[in-house]
Amino acid sequence: MPEIKLTTEKIIIGLREVMSLSNNTTPMLWKKFGPRRKEIIDTTCVGSYSIQVYDEKFTRGEFLPTTRFEKWAGVEVVAKDKVPLGMEVLTIPAGKWAVFQYQGMATQFYKMAQYIYEEWLPNSEYKLDHRPHFEYMPPDYLGPMHPDAKEEVWIPIK
Repeated sequence: MPEIKLTTEKIIIGLREVMSLSNNTTPMLWKKFGPRRKEIIDTTCVGSYSIQVYDEKFTRGEFLPTTRFEKWAGVEVVAKDKVPLGMEVLTIPAGKWAVFQYQGMATQFYKMAQYIYEEWLPNSEYKLDHRPHFEYMPPDYLGPMHPDAKEEVWIPIK
Protein backbone atom coordinates (compact mmCIF):
# COMPACT_ATOMS: atom_id res chain seq x y z
CA MET A 1 0.00 0.00 0.00
CA PRO A 2 1.26 3.46 -0.81
CA GLU A 3 1.54 6.46 1.44
CA ILE A 4 -0.60 9.38 0.19
CA LYS A 5 1.35 12.66 0.24
CA LEU A 6 0.64 16.28 -0.66
CA THR A 7 3.55 18.37 -1.95
CA THR A 8 4.36 21.88 -3.05
CA GLU A 9 5.87 22.31 -6.51
CA LYS A 10 9.33 20.90 -7.14
CA ILE A 11 11.90 22.60 -9.37
CA ILE A 12 14.19 20.12 -11.09
CA ILE A 13 17.34 20.84 -13.07
CA GLY A 14 18.72 18.10 -15.25
CA LEU A 15 18.88 16.48 -18.64
CA ARG A 16 16.06 15.00 -20.68
CA GLU A 17 15.53 12.74 -23.66
CA VAL A 18 12.49 11.59 -25.57
CA MET A 19 12.18 7.80 -25.60
CA SER A 20 9.75 4.88 -25.43
CA LEU A 21 9.78 1.65 -23.48
CA SER A 22 10.71 -0.23 -26.65
CA ASN A 23 13.61 2.18 -27.26
CA ASN A 24 14.59 2.89 -23.67
CA THR A 25 17.72 5.04 -23.45
CA THR A 26 17.53 5.64 -19.68
CA PRO A 27 21.02 4.19 -18.92
CA MET A 28 22.61 6.54 -21.48
CA LEU A 29 20.73 9.52 -20.04
CA TRP A 30 22.07 8.77 -16.55
CA LYS A 31 25.61 8.26 -17.90
CA LYS A 32 25.42 11.78 -19.34
CA PHE A 33 23.88 13.28 -16.20
CA GLY A 34 25.95 11.59 -13.48
CA PRO A 35 29.27 13.32 -14.16
CA ARG A 36 27.53 16.71 -14.57
CA ARG A 37 25.41 16.55 -11.43
CA LYS A 38 28.04 18.43 -9.39
CA GLU A 39 27.54 21.47 -11.68
CA ILE A 40 24.09 22.04 -10.16
CA ILE A 41 24.13 24.29 -7.12
CA ASP A 42 21.48 25.23 -4.53
CA THR A 43 20.01 21.74 -4.40
CA THR A 44 17.30 21.02 -1.84
CA CYS A 45 18.45 17.44 -1.16
CA VAL A 46 21.21 15.07 -2.13
CA GLY A 47 19.04 12.45 -3.83
CA SER A 48 18.21 12.19 -7.55
CA TYR A 49 15.00 12.15 -9.55
CA SER A 50 14.10 9.99 -12.53
CA ILE A 51 11.03 11.61 -14.09
CA GLN A 52 8.60 10.57 -16.80
CA VAL A 53 6.46 13.19 -18.54
CA TYR A 54 3.63 11.57 -20.48
CA ASP A 55 1.03 13.19 -22.69
CA GLU A 56 -2.65 13.15 -21.69
CA LYS A 57 -3.29 9.86 -23.48
CA PHE A 58 -1.43 8.11 -20.65
CA THR A 59 -4.04 9.16 -18.09
CA ARG A 60 -6.69 7.62 -20.35
CA GLY A 61 -4.82 4.33 -20.48
CA GLU A 62 -3.59 4.78 -24.06
CA PHE A 63 0.01 3.67 -23.64
CA LEU A 64 1.97 1.19 -25.75
CA PRO A 65 5.64 0.13 -25.58
CA THR A 66 6.21 2.43 -28.58
CA THR A 67 4.56 5.49 -27.00
CA ARG A 68 7.10 8.30 -26.73
CA PHE A 69 7.57 10.31 -23.53
CA GLU A 70 10.12 12.60 -21.91
CA LYS A 71 12.52 11.05 -19.43
CA TRP A 72 14.47 13.32 -17.06
CA ALA A 73 17.47 12.72 -14.84
CA GLY A 74 17.82 15.55 -12.34
CA VAL A 75 17.96 17.01 -8.86
CA GLU A 76 15.65 19.34 -6.97
CA VAL A 77 16.81 22.92 -6.55
CA VAL A 78 15.74 26.01 -4.61
CA ALA A 79 15.31 28.22 -7.70
CA LYS A 80 15.59 27.96 -11.46
CA ASP A 81 17.99 30.83 -12.01
CA LYS A 82 21.31 28.93 -12.00
CA VAL A 83 21.00 26.38 -14.79
CA PRO A 84 24.26 24.86 -16.06
CA LEU A 85 24.88 25.12 -19.79
CA GLY A 86 23.08 22.35 -21.69
CA MET A 87 20.73 21.50 -18.82
CA GLU A 88 17.04 22.35 -18.51
CA VAL A 89 14.42 23.12 -15.88
CA LEU A 90 11.30 21.07 -15.18
CA THR A 91 8.67 22.23 -12.71
CA ILE A 92 6.64 19.45 -11.13
CA PRO A 93 3.32 20.98 -10.03
CA ALA A 94 2.09 20.69 -6.46
CA GLY A 95 -0.41 17.97 -5.82
CA LYS A 96 -1.38 14.66 -4.31
CA TRP A 97 0.77 11.56 -4.82
CA ALA A 98 0.63 7.86 -4.10
CA VAL A 99 4.16 7.02 -2.94
CA PHE A 100 5.27 3.39 -3.18
CA GLN A 101 8.51 1.94 -1.81
CA TYR A 102 10.41 -0.19 -4.33
CA GLN A 103 13.39 -2.42 -3.64
CA GLY A 104 15.08 -4.34 -6.43
CA MET A 105 16.72 -4.14 -9.80
CA ALA A 106 15.43 -1.84 -12.53
CA THR A 107 14.87 -4.87 -14.78
CA GLN A 108 12.19 -6.10 -12.36
CA PHE A 109 10.44 -2.74 -11.95
CA TYR A 110 7.77 -3.69 -14.48
CA LYS A 111 6.21 -5.92 -11.80
CA MET A 112 5.74 -2.89 -9.54
CA ALA A 113 4.31 -0.86 -12.44
CA GLN A 114 1.85 -3.66 -13.25
CA TYR A 115 0.72 -3.74 -9.63
CA ILE A 116 0.28 0.05 -9.45
CA TYR A 117 -1.58 0.57 -12.73
CA GLU A 118 -3.44 -2.74 -13.08
CA GLU A 119 -4.31 -3.58 -9.47
CA TRP A 120 -3.89 -0.78 -6.94
CA LEU A 121 -5.10 2.23 -8.96
CA PRO A 122 -8.27 0.64 -10.44
CA ASN A 123 -9.25 -0.65 -6.97
CA SER A 124 -8.48 2.59 -5.13
CA GLU A 125 -10.58 5.71 -4.63
CA TYR A 126 -8.08 7.68 -6.76
CA LYS A 127 -7.69 8.50 -10.44
CA LEU A 128 -4.45 9.12 -12.29
CA ASP A 129 -3.67 12.83 -12.60
CA HIS A 130 -1.91 14.44 -15.57
CA ARG A 131 1.38 15.46 -13.95
CA PRO A 132 4.88 13.97 -14.17
CA HIS A 133 5.54 10.57 -12.58
CA PHE A 134 8.86 10.14 -10.84
CA GLU A 135 11.18 8.02 -8.79
CA TYR A 136 13.28 9.49 -6.02
CA MET A 137 16.60 7.76 -5.36
CA PRO A 138 18.17 8.63 -1.99
CA PRO A 139 21.88 9.53 -1.68
CA ASP A 140 22.71 5.95 -0.65
CA TYR A 141 20.99 4.47 -3.74
CA LEU A 142 22.83 1.29 -4.70
CA GLY A 143 22.23 1.51 -8.45
CA PRO A 144 19.77 0.04 -10.95
CA MET A 145 21.39 -3.40 -11.09
CA HIS A 146 21.57 -3.98 -7.32
CA PRO A 147 18.84 -6.24 -5.84
CA ASP A 148 18.83 -4.22 -2.59
CA ALA A 149 18.48 -0.80 -4.26
CA LYS A 150 15.65 1.25 -2.73
CA GLU A 151 13.68 4.10 -4.25
CA GLU A 152 10.37 5.87 -3.90
CA VAL A 153 7.86 5.71 -6.76
CA TRP A 154 5.62 8.80 -6.93
CA ILE A 155 2.37 8.48 -8.91
CA PRO A 156 0.23 11.62 -9.42
CA ILE A 157 -3.34 11.11 -8.25
CA LYS A 158 -6.53 13.10 -7.76
